[in-house]
Amino acid sequence: MRLPVFPLSVVLFPGTPMPLHIFEPRYRQMLEDCLAGDRRFGITPPGQAGAPDAGMVGCIAEVRVNQQLPDGRSNIVVLGGERFVVTELLDESAPYHVAAVRTFEELPGTLPSAEHAAELREAFTRYAALVRELSDALPQDPELPEDPVALSFHAAAGLDIDAATKQRLLVERSTARRVGALLLALPPLTAAAEQALEVHRRAHTNGHGHALPSIPS
Repeated sequence: MRLPVFPLSVVLFPGTPMPLHIFEPRYRQMLEDCLAGDRRFGITPPGQAGAPDAGMVGCIAEVRVNQQLPDGRSNIVVLGGERFVVTELLDESAPYHVAAVRTFEELPGTLPSAEHAAELREAFTRYAALVRELSDALPQDPELPEDPVALSFHAAAGLDIDAATKQRLLVERSTARRVGALLLALPPLTAAAEQALEVHRRAHTNGHGHALPSIPS
């Protein structure tokens, strides 16, 4: 399959949304071409020379929202589609990278146990609630997929971890191993969020358990 490719130091997971700001002229052209076609491009890590290397795993991004700004830049929201692996870069006249890719699927027979899937659902819901409170957002349980594969991608996308670790989760082809890795990652992340939230709450009470005084106008 031929696919325009956008190398980025972020990781998109199947079934999850991501906002992007498009400002480079070559990627403005890529976006224009995608919108005129099937609205899809690929996101991969950058290779040593910037372009994606053969063998790199990425995720198809489907443009769901496009807000074009007066100066030609765009704010878009994409939704993750299938994973793919780059087989080779194509020599085309387009100013952006175009690659030949093939699908990259989960290995059969690697689903986690129902208990581990339920444990991941519970642990991620707890973590997500802490993150929302840190952002002063209203309490709301995340809408988590029932399918364990989709659940694992959703949880991986929602963790505050580095891009290299997220890429390893994207490349993992065993759902059970991905769920296991997430269950190992969540406790320290949750503990860190709890500590940060305690500081956050004290900041809101002036550090003494009392509300901050009103500032006169």
